[in-house]
Amino acid sequence: MVAHHHAAARETLQQVLGLLPDAAVKQRSIILADLAAVAVAENDPDQECALAEDTLDHLTRYWYATGMDRVRAVRQTLTRWDSLPSVRRLDERLYDWNTTVSALTG
Repeated sequence: MVAHHHAAARETLQQVLGLLPDAAVKQRSIILADLAAVAVAENDPDQECALAEDTLDHLTRYWYATGMDRVRAVRQTLTRWDSLPSVRRLDERLYDWNTTVSALTG
């Protein structure tokens, strides 16, 4: 991804995701978020949002703060697509998460 070989990065991440053992729950959230980052780099905001939402679904079952940080970082790269329904839906999901975390820690 860093070298801007997005197709190769996507393929590698998809292979890794498919090979992860069920017990690798933390790594799964990171790989999903990294796939979302590749989608943004490929100018595919709808795919990015779908992958970010998959990551949030995974984090619902297996909380991992680093995974959430990755989702938030990817969301920050979507500002030029803020008006898309998929981005607004992702924002709603993130708002719900932030509200829940605030309630639990506050």
